[in-house]
Parts: sequence; structure tokens; C-alpha cells
Amino acid sequence: MKLAANISMLFTEQPLLERFSAAKAAGFNAVEIQFPYVEKVADLKARLKEHDLECILINVPAGDLMEGGEGLASVPGKEAEFAAALVECLSYVTSLGVKRVNVLPGRCFDESKREQYLSTFKRNLNTAAQMFKPLGITVMFEAINTFDMPGFVIHNVDQMLEVVADCEHENIKMQFDIYHMARMEAGDISTIISRLGDKIGHIQFADAPGRGEPGTGDLDFKSIFYAIEYSTYEGWVSAEYKPTKYTEETLRWKQFITSSLAMCS
Repeated sequence: MKLAANISMLFTEQPLLERFSAAKAAGFNAVEIQFPYVEKVADLKARLKEHDLECILINVPAGDLMEGGEGLASVPGKEAEFAAALVECLSYVTSLGVKRVNVLPGRCFDESKREQYLSTFKRNLNTAAQMFKPLGITVMFEAINTFDMPGFVIHNVDQMLEVVADCEHENIKMQFDIYHMARMEAGDISTIISRLGDKIGHIQFADAPGRGEPGTGDLDFKSIFYAIEYSTYEGWVSAEYKPTKYTEETLRWKQFITSSLAMCS
């Protein structure tokens, strides 16, 4: 299993540029960054090279989403802002060698307009896929639970499948966040992952309901990691949780994965 660390959420005891060395020291060979745009791309590139790390994923800029707004990707009338966000993202992925970008659908606070927002999102997602396709980049989108982000346009597996079916480009995939889907789906997460397989472009995990490291919530990660390993999914599996202690003290799950899969093989 190819494991990565989301250094926007892990190793936050240190400034972002210092987290690359911490991730490498903890045994990771790859990192992802939610919004790297607060740092100069040259500085990020230098840290990746210095620590022999791959940056596997970044998000397209999302406007005011993280401050409680609707974001960019689904909002009618913000198409020009979204196009500018794609250009900014493109400058980072080309310099850093990133092969996956995540487009956050955002929120719709007026339920009567949800279909309009969804149509806008699909058009924007197709635009992103067309832009990044010549570079061999997979464009993804994720569902986020409505407990943490009320009004999020896409918040369950069926909605993600609908978007994939309606989009025009084969480089569009689902980003499957185990934490968010555990909050929203009634079914077993392991079964869902086994069923979706190659429709998933990236997997992230945290325990639920608290979004801490594995072992702090209710999820059966032995079953989940087994399902990932033996599904048709072939991508990275990224730790994107809120550490309940210093990050280095929360990494026992890495040994747990190795031992559990060894016993199952």
C-alpha cells in the first residue's frame, strides 16, 4: 500500500516548509498539500527535492470556501474566478510534478438552486479535466459531509457516481475521503471501496466521528485497509486526520497496516 501524509493536517507543530523533513523522518515517501499557494512554488520544490519526496496531490484554489463561503467551482457567475484558479493551480502542478488535483465542489446555501450549482460544477470540472489532460493529470472531486460543511453540494457516493457518469473526460475520478463518507453513508465503508474500485482516483482517511488518527473513533480500519489493498484501486492512500497528540505519537497505525495485511496475505 502506497502511504502518503497530508502535511496541511499532519506535523502542524511546525511551519509548513519544515513538515517535509518531518514526514520523511516518519517514513513517508509522498506528501499532499491542501492549498500550497501560501508558499512560493520554488521553496516547495526545493523541499521536495531535498527530502526526496513526491507531492501527489494539491487542491485547486477554492475562494472563500474555507472561511465559510460557497467557494468557486459550483457558483454560477464565478466561472472567470474558477478559470483563474485553474491557471494558478497549473503553475504549481507543473513545477512540483503533481499528477492529481482536487476540485472542491463547495456549498450551496439555497437548496432550490442546488441543481443549478451542480450543473455549473460539472461544466467547470470538465473545463479542468480538459486543461490538465495533456499533462497526464487526474482531476478529482470529493464529497464532504454536511455535519462539518452544511450545504456542501456533493456529500455522498451516489452523487459522486452521478457526476462521473455525466462528465466527458476519462481523467475525472472520485476522491474518496473515508472520514467524510463514514459520516454520510449507511453502508459499510469496506464494501463501498471494494465496489467502487477503479472509479476512485485518490483515498484519504481519518477515524470517525472525531476525525482523529485510526483507533480514536468507531471505524474498523483492519477491514478498511484490507479492502483497499485487495480492491482494484491502485493509487495512494493518504493520512488526512487531526492528530490527537503530537503527530509522531499518532503513527502506530502504520505498523498496524503492515502487520494486518501480512496476516491476511
